[in-house]
Amino acid sequence: MDIRKPLTCMMSCFRLYLLLFLLVSCKDKRQPVNEVLSLKELNELVTVEYVVSKIIKANDDQTWYKPGDRKILMTCEATLKAGIDFSAIRPDNISVTDKDIRLVLPRATLFSVSIPPENIKVAYEEVGVFRSRFSPAERDALATQAQQQIVQSADSLGILAAAEANASLFVSNFLKKLGYRQISIHFDHDGPAQRLY
Repeated sequence: MDIRKPLTCMMSCFRLYLLLFLLVSCKDKRQPVNEVLSLKELNELVTVEYVVSKIIKANDDQTWYKPGDRKILMTCEATLKAGIDFSAIRPDNISVTDKDIRLVLPRATLFSVSIPPENIKVAYEEVGVFRSRFSPAERDALATQAQQQIVQSADSLGILAAAEANASLFVSNFLKKLGYRQISIHFDHDGPAQRLY
């Protein structure tokens, strides 16, 4: 009886089992990460929308060579949309151990600020006898200034914090449906601030 033939068969079976083991173990490690990376397909997910009212006031009675003064008081409503840019998630932001997962998401971003012209209203205007009214270009410049102030105050208004809270809830529910039990979601506040708007 030739012992080399069963030994060769046994070695071939061993190689096949080793190959299958490596494929299965590699698949198990990459599969959960790839499932979570599917969030990248959402790109920019708006998780909060706020409507903010702003009062704009201006006067230019400081110039000595223009007799009389001009004052204007306008109101406007701006719509702000904020959320998470999921396309920035990287594989190293995901740590999976069995059914436990730790995920680091990019910080919330202000995606858009919109002040439709119909939402800008003049509440009060006072113009001296020798002065002209505020021109449409001057009113637009005031509205642009108000828009910049609203963007700068997004953090203090709590818009970005609310966007992160809503994103965390959304991602937690997504990960629970994938079968994870222990879910830990953090935001990369040490990373560069992103303002897409």
